[in-house]
Amino acid sequence: MDSQQNFNDRFLQNTGGFNVERLIEFGMSAAIAGQVIRTMNDTMGNTLQQWPASMQAPTQAAAPARLYYAALEGKQAGPFSETEIVRLINDRRVTKDSLVWHQGMTEWKKAEDVPEILRIIALSPPPLGVTP
Repeated sequence: MDSQQNFNDRFLQNTGGFNVERLIEFGMSAAIAGQVIRTMNDTMGNTLQQWPASMQAPTQAAAPARLYYAALEGKQAGPFSETEIVRLINDRRVTKDSLVWHQGMTEWKKAEDVPEILRIIALSPPPLGVTP
């Protein structure tokens, strides 16, 4: 043990005060701290997944889908979902000149004057064989 103590004393003198035992102690402390953090993260993750629905953060309810009406062959038709309006536009039954309406509008308007419908028309492919 005397030789180990002499080594430690010489090491302290030659390294400006670093002690091998202290370095080992520090390394072990860091390793233990890392393991504690990983264990806590795993435990917290599992705990959050097991909370009853009544204790979890509320999720926002999806906004109700907007329903549209269109004048088809001179008659009011609908209500149509956005997906159905896309189909009608792709089938060329609703065009930019078709009259459309949705809740919140005060009057029927041309599809090109309703931003939501105009967006759908603008994103729809042109019919085959038509060049711009």
